[in-house]
Amino acid sequence: MVDKMLIKDKEIVVPGDKIASGMGFLPGRGTFRKNSDILAEKLGILNVDGNVMKIVSLSGVYLPKVNDRVIAKVIDVLMSGWRFDLNSAYSAVLSMKEATSEFIQKGADLTKYFQINDIVVCKITNVTSQKLIDVTMSGPGLRKLRGGRLIKVNTNKVPRIIGKEGSMVSMIKNATGCNIIVGQNGLVWIDGEPDKEVITVKAVKMVESEAHTAGLTDKVAAFLEKETGVKTAKVNKK
Repeated sequence: MVDKMLIKDKEIVVPGDKIASGMGFLPGRGTFRKNSDILAEKLGILNVDGNVMKIVSLSGVYLPKVNDRVIAKVIDVLMSGWRFDLNSAYSAVLSMKEATSEFIQKGADLTKYFQINDIVVCKITNVTSQKLIDVTMSGPGLRKLRGGRLIKVNTNKVPRIIGKEGSMVSMIKNATGCNIIVGQNGLVWIDGEPDKEVITVKAVKMVESEAHTAGLTDKVAAFLEKETGVKTAKVNKK
């Protein structure tokens, strides 16, 4: 029997979907073999890793949307731009013209601008039906991030971490003095004094884990006051 892929990489699958046929493919996380076929055992996004079929669960996975402000990592330098990891099943491309207002000559060394593993804040400008994604660095607050620390949170909890009109993240910033940027893709950048960064991480993780509970703003405020000694002003409680 000829090995054959039946579903493309990065497509959404549901339980029971036949992903591939043939013994040349191997079942990975979220898939199983039935005779010579590999089937999906859960809802998610197919990730083809060589000849291994894996499924990334959709729960908490970031699905890119136009105008989202995201935190991304450079994973490749291309001939005419850069490829970014979006903390998603899909990567994005930043073209030279969207990277800087400076003229970049053809054939220039693009690592002068962004190198592999650089972290940036960018905005999604286009998402095609094939999940080809374009981003821009042109706009207020879009820039390369230096220093600080990066943590991951469940993307479904991002609105709660930000709070109504930015109230929750502002409260944490004011108490710790840290600069905090929350990406819609579930990455949070924190920059400040090392001890204050630790407190900020704990506060953000508290919001993430208890996002569904009542009185969360008061609970986070009490935690921040205890840890920092700063009287916390609560704004727009939710």
